[in-house]
Amino acid sequence: MKQKYQLYLLYNSIFLVFLGISLVIPVLPSIMNELNISGAGVGYLTAAFAMTQLIFSPFTGRAADKFGRKIIIVIGMVIFAFSELLFGLGTTIEVLFISRILGGLAGAFIMPAVTAFIVDLTTDQNRARALGYMTAALNFGFIIGPGVGGILAEVSTRLPFFVAAVLGIISAVTAIFLLTEPRRKTEVAAEKTEVKASNFRTILTPVFFIAFLVIFVSTFGMSAFESFFSLYFDRKLGFTPFDIAVAITGGALIGAIAQIIFFEPLVRKFGEINIIRASIIYSAFLVFIITFMESYWAIMAIAFIIFVGFDLIRPAATTFLSHIAGDNQGFAGGMNSFFTSLANVVGPIIGGILFDINLDLPYYFSAVVLVIGFLITVIFWRDPRRI
Repeated sequence: MKQKYQLYLLYNSIFLVFLGISLVIPVLPSIMNELNISGAGVGYLTAAFAMTQLIFSPFTGRAADKFGRKIIIVIGMVIFAFSELLFGLGTTIEVLFISRILGGLAGAFIMPAVTAFIVDLTTDQNRARALGYMTAALNFGFIIGPGVGGILAEVSTRLPFFVAAVLGIISAVTAIFLLTEPRRKTEVAAEKTEVKASNFRTILTPVFFIAFLVIFVSTFGMSAFESFFSLYFDRKLGFTPFDIAVAITGGALIGAIAQIIFFEPLVRKFGEINIIRASIIYSAFLVFIITFMESYWAIMAIAFIIFVGFDLIRPAATTFLSHIAGDNQGFAGGMNSFFTSLANVVGPIIGGILFDINLDLPYYFSAVVLVIGFLITVIFWRDPRRI
């Protein structure tokens, strides 16, 4: 019972943080237009967030192993709250950059620690379900957030950022008083994956390297698409903050439902690697097809289903890593965040440059990169547990 209570608290914390993040999505195009920021500028802002996460994730993952999961989570939430407050107050691009840097630092603290916390609380039998629920809670935050953000934007385009800051503080206080530091996992991974993670040479171990490479390439393609989702709709069809909120809320809702209902049985039947392969192809196809859509309802229809593939890739990769990491869960979570952030640095920058040339180019680029990721999984990736 205590385990379930702790898991629910973690899900709630993740929900509140990502609710705060998604509150601001519908108003970002308005902020960009207000400050005359180009597509490349949006890419650099996104990359600033990811670059910070990239630099600090390996260290925060190790810090979660050394100092405890709870304290790292609390610190991350406080930093997140301050970053959102700063973005809401910012009137120059320099202030927005500082805010995004702090936001990336918060992400580097929160995600590896929460993932490791959940792994510590679960077993091999229920871990996929727990991590799937974590991602579902994350996505449910995105479901509620854009709708609320669209409503708040009717009052002020800055109000969603202040509400996000308050949610960050609520999450931090909840974690301080209600979370209990878990007992660490000491389980041993499969013999073929036993490695010492005392230094970064572990990354070059084939079973880790291919997994991280797939995470990098798939995230690289996804980030080129996701970073310009709201701006693309704004520029192509003149979507209002409310329209953007509907598109993102609908997509997040369907993605969350797919995770809750289908993720665990699909993993049991097909395995994480096959789920990732199918999801990459599904996502690449829809990212390519959306560039040919001209009507409001056609784009809305694709927006409602396009995130299903993306939302299955993330928990599948996280679950796979948790199984092969043994007692180095903080390391695996940190490296997962590291390679995700590395892709999120390069993808938005290239996507932003392409966006300024032609609105559709980032999506063509994204589709090609996702196909490359699929080919890597087919040619090189094998599950050591099934060899």
